[in-house]
Amino acid sequence: MQKIEFHNTGTVGEKLLQRYVQYLRLERSYSVNTLDAYVKDLQKLLNYYSDEGINFRDVTLDELDHFAATMVDLGISSTSVARILSGVRSFYRFLMLEREIATDPTELLESPKRAKRLPDVLSVEEVDAIESQIDMSRDEGQRDLAIIETLYSCGLRVSELCGFLLSNYYPEEGFIRIHGKGNKERLVPIGSRAIREINLWLEQRSQMKCIKAGHEDYLFLSLRRGTKLSRITLFVMVKELAERAGITKNISPHTFRHSFATHLLEGGANLRAIQAMLGHESIATTEVYTHIDRSRLRQEVLEHHPRNILYRERHGE
Repeated sequence: MQKIEFHNTGTVGEKLLQRYVQYLRLERSYSVNTLDAYVKDLQKLLNYYSDEGINFRDVTLDELDHFAATMVDLGISSTSVARILSGVRSFYRFLMLEREIATDPTELLESPKRAKRLPDVLSVEEVDAIESQIDMSRDEGQRDLAIIETLYSCGLRVSELCGFLLSNYYPEEGFIRIHGKGNKERLVPIGSRAIREINLWLEQRSQMKCIKAGHEDYLFLSLRRGTKLSRITLFVMVKELAERAGITKNISPHTFRHSFATHLLEGGANLRAIQAMLGHESIATTEVYTHIDRSRLRQEVLEHHPRNILYRERHGE
């Protein structure tokens, strides 16, 4: 297990910090990206302790409030400050569990109020406009079309799309198996349009001769490198397609996930079914799946997602 480097550890000590990292990895089952974010945010606190000469065991609520205020003064957004303070609370909860401290100084620590901002949503016409900008004469064309359709038809996170495995693709059953945040597994319905585009991509993928060892099971691959796609590659691809389509909204791969949920909700789908399909932690429990069975989840998508409604109209299903 790779050791994470810290700086300005001060009174906390390197060994205790590595135990905390191990706690996040093993006990909290955080992904690499989440773990990296927690470590970076904790380093900000360690730097503050070092600059102010504060012992982590003796820190007061007032000093932590000052830490938060300092970040705001530096121009860090309220959303980022709230995230950093969430990491601070996590660290002190760990210290309490380890009996390194007797009282938790973060118990009354308040986060700054976040400005409410609704994410941008694409219309069905805008999704079509983005897809129309894909150059199907390029080798990557069919792959990129399958990617956009999968993002929009299944509401996946970008990390889930990048990690999508061939062995978790069940077109005959109309489902894909996804490993989400915290390595939590869920079954997600997939519609006929997305299945068609993926299957066309699979025909092309089967001709690839440069797939790197260890990447054979990833569905979406770089044609040049033969490795699974990176998050950055998807962000750049989506941005470029949106710009070429003349869409001025703030577009990212996550926009398709939010559009998926919004369009289903507007179409009359059950809210709890949508939450289950998205894999939100608040409802990703066994109890929820006892109330919403798999056939019903798939039926919600087939009945209410605009892609499937249009597909049925065109093909008479």
